[in-house]
Amino acid sequence: MNADPAAQLLVLDLQAADTALGQLAHRRNMLPELAAIVEADARLAALTGDLVRAETGIADLDREQRRLEADVDQVRQRADRDQQRMRAGSVPARELESLQHEVQTLARRQSDLEDVVLDLMERREEADARASALRADVDRVRAERDAATTARDTAFAEIDADVAARTAQRAATSGQIPADLLALYEKVRVHADGVGAAALRKRRCEGCHLELAGTELRAARTAPPDAVLRCENCQRILVRTPESGL
Repeated sequence: MNADPAAQLLVLDLQAADTALGQLAHRRNMLPELAAIVEADARLAALTGDLVRAETGIADLDREQRRLEADVDQVRQRADRDQQRMRAGSVPARELESLQHEVQTLARRQSDLEDVVLDLMERREEADARASALRADVDRVRAERDAATTARDTAFAEIDADVAARTAQRAATSGQIPADLLALYEKVRVHADGVGAAALRKRRCEGCHLELAGTELRAARTAPPDAVLRCENCQRILVRTPESGL
């Protein structure tokens, strides 16, 4: 294949644009903010689950405390009624001892229930502290995620602007390259890790970084200026430059 040397140099410009676009795509996919957001989401999910369990535990403690306090109130009312009967002096002598025993039993029951209520109140305070700490952690991680999201969006906007500029540059350059040379470049690029053309500098292919020698070097030296060279090692289009060293 033959092509004007100026057109071959344009292929290097096209390759530079494609390389830049590839780097921009890689940067977009590998932004540290993306990993930070994923990590924050995982931490938020775990913390939210812990907070839901903590708040459910608090609700259970509150419900149990209300039930016990109702029991205490019932016991107290029963003891008050018994004491009023005893004070009224209307209790037959044969029932008085039984009534006194019941009052003592109710007093012990009330004391036991009140001890349990106090224990529940202490556990409630601990659960409140735990839930408050979890809420603070959730707020902190959410703020970190919001900051990472803002940074990601800012980086995306910058990258997208660069992509738009490089894409326009690529379109302008490719429009100046002969169709057959452009088709060859695109075909090679697909099979050569996105690099379809490389400069020849100091007798070295900038694509695979191997130096031309022997018959390959002699062929490059004697080839007409419009001949499209290919690297024998990597098969990329080899573009001669003033620094080729031939």
